[in-house]
Amino acid sequence: PFVFGLCAALLVGMPVARAQAAPPAQKTPATTTAPAQRGPSDTVRAFHQALRERRFREAFALSVLNYAVRELSAEEFDDFKTDFERIEAGVPATDRLTGEQVSGEEATVFMNFGDETKPDIKPVELVRQDGAWIVGSRQDLDTVKKGGKKFLFEARIETHHAEVKALLERIHAAQFIYSSQHGGTYGDMSQLISAGLVPQDLLGTETTGYRFRVALGKDAKSWAAFAEPARHNRTGRLSFYRDPSGLQSKDTGGKPLKPSSAPKQ
Repeated sequence: PFVFGLCAALLVGMPVARAQAAPPAQKTPATTTAPAQRGPSDTVRAFHQALRERRFREAFALSVLNYAVRELSAEEFDDFKTDFERIEAGVPATDRLTGEQVSGEEATVFMNFGDETKPDIKPVELVRQDGAWIVGSRQDLDTVKKGGKKFLFEARIETHHAEVKALLERIHAAQFIYSSQHGGTYGDMSQLISAGLVPQDLLGTETTGYRFRVALGKDAKSWAAFAEPARHNRTGRLSFYRDPSGLQSKDTGGKPLKPSSAPKQ
């Protein structure tokens, strides 16, 4: 999902990198074809090229996301920089387009995300808007137009919620492994990271949008993990709690969740 998963899945059907953003790709000469004269394949190439060079406003102008991004203030646009870089990090270094199909005002470009020995062909949908092709489906266009810039904020929140759940499950699995290797005692966050069981991203909020912590009980014989949004209603809405008995979540206004105050999921 998202434009984070934001919109890599929405626009290009590719996974989003969760780790550190890739360094800027070496620039190549930009296409000079006017947008209205570009066919679907050339539009996909121009979109990806602009993403690789981190010309994000130019890139999103070639996609349905333009109807959300163009409403962002300069400060809000900068706030999404990390999310945009995550999209860029998932763009393949080379576009291997295998064909296109055009049906009226809609088109599909087929792209190989694998290689010659192991092809991974995925469709990239486009729609013609104001005489020019843009990346995204008609349904995507209607959704983004309806939501405006709120679409971006809601998409980020939903994506972060899904990622937090996955990371808490990873902490749960990590504690099981750590305990089996340390005589039945559990590890705090630093110990789990040092053991290579959870990502170092959990020490900060930049990539996750959440503050994570692990609390240990007496003699490290029990544990509980907490996650709260770094900025309530901006990077997340729910607070989470995970212990060996299960996962709980609730909107607490950004405060830590007390396990007795939410039902088990």
